[in-house]
Amino acid sequence: MLKKLDTLKVGETGRIKMVGGEGRLRRRLFDMGVTPGAEVKVKKLAPLGDPMELTIRGYELTLRKAEAHLVEVEVEGNE
Repeated sequence: MLKKLDTLKVGETGRIKMVGGEGRLRRRLFDMGVTPGAEVKVKKLAPLGDPMELTIRGYELTLRKAEAHLVEVEVEGNE
């Protein structure tokens, strides 16, 4: 099932299928390792839900919801 990264709950895992955006923002996401094929897991959400802490490519990454909304992931199995 395809979802936007910002809609995943804590503990959910998925594989990145598409990274949206344009220009510098898209390049920045790619530079941080947010690329198609990478596995991503939601570790924590801030008290108000923004930003979110992810595990991707073996390291912790914090993204704002607006940035995470640009990333489409395929959710794996039943979390």
